[in-house]
Amino acid sequence: MKMKKAILSCLMLVAGLTASAQEQKGTTEYVFEPHWYVNIQPVGVQYTLGEIDFGDLLSYNVQATVGREFNKVIGARLAINAWQSKAGSRIFGYDYKWKWNYIAPTVDITFNISNLISGVNPNRVFTFGAFAGIGANIAWGNDQAQDVNKELKALTSYTYDVYAPNGENEGTPTIVYVAGEDGLAYLWDGTKTRLLLQAGLTGDIKINDKFAVTLEVSANTLNDKYNSKKAKNWDWYFNALAGLKINLGPTYSTKFIPAPEPEIRYVEKIVEKVVEVPAPAPEPAAEPLRRDIFFLINKADIRTSEAQKVNDIVAYLNENKDAKVQVTGYADAGTGNDKINDRLSAKRADAVVKALKDAGIAADRISFDSKGARVQPFADNDSNRVSICIAE
Repeated sequence: MKMKKAILSCLMLVAGLTASAQEQKGTTEYVFEPHWYVNIQPVGVQYTLGEIDFGDLLSYNVQATVGREFNKVIGARLAINAWQSKAGSRIFGYDYKWKWNYIAPTVDITFNISNLISGVNPNRVFTFGAFAGIGANIAWGNDQAQDVNKELKALTSYTYDVYAPNGENEGTPTIVYVAGEDGLAYLWDGTKTRLLLQAGLTGDIKINDKFAVTLEVSANTLNDKYNSKKAKNWDWYFNALAGLKINLGPTYSTKFIPAPEPEIRYVEKIVEKVVEVPAPAPEPAAEPLRRDIFFLINKADIRTSEAQKVNDIVAYLNENKDAKVQVTGYADAGTGNDKINDRLSAKRADAVVKALKDAGIAADRISFDSKGARVQPFADNDSNRVSICIAE
């Protein structure tokens, strides 16, 4: 069948308003909150610098800390480190060893290196930091050094003659060792307090917003008399510690940044009309899909009873390849305050977004927002603990 076609072309000037190609929904920004924390480190080992075997100079130590983070990078803390130090000396091939007790309070300035480099991110698993400070080492119980000193003083000095191969005496005797009355030149007893300087590195492994496993290494230096031996340089010991960090109060809040006003521009359109050629009927557009995912009070975890709603959204998006989904988190106005509710609503939106991504939905098909408790979509207070998802 022969089809007749008549093409009529005309140029029309159409004045219209068009919005930008992709509507932006705004973003949620994390804001650092100053807070206190405590740090309990019951697992620690100390190495005191010396000339005998490494393992002979290792000892157990512990530490407790209370601190405050003033901003995202700078903080301060009071740390109390304690237990035991060791020392030793090798004479005539024999190792003489002794140990004593100490407690060392220090005041440190702390630095959050991860926040300095990458900004505030409460979802970060590992946080790297550094510290430096000053304090006092209070030592006592040096009885073992007293006993070693007595042994060293009891050593008898002796000499021997060196002979030539033919048996003739070369003459001058050579002194091998003279213990004399020196012993341990810097021996101390009682209780001694000395200035202490320290610096080190920390690493926090996040468990949740309140708890983290904390790791720490530090180098500590104090005057030459700490280990009772005269060495003409400051004495050093090094600590490695592990324990639990507990944050007191919220460490961050969220701030919603609205999208800029859409750009307005004028365009011209050329319209071409085809006569007597019927256009194919467009495929019917899929109806929008809405799912309301409800949460328990002060929770942002998707419950098993709500998981099917996420599956409904995933199925809809898989069937409609051009569709996208908007996720908006809310909190109820009857609980908490604006700061807490802003953070909680953002976490509820984040939980749904993560579930969609884990199910294979591309990030560019998901937009999200959070309203805190400033907007209440439901009349019933408890129903506003929700993330509303609209796919279309």
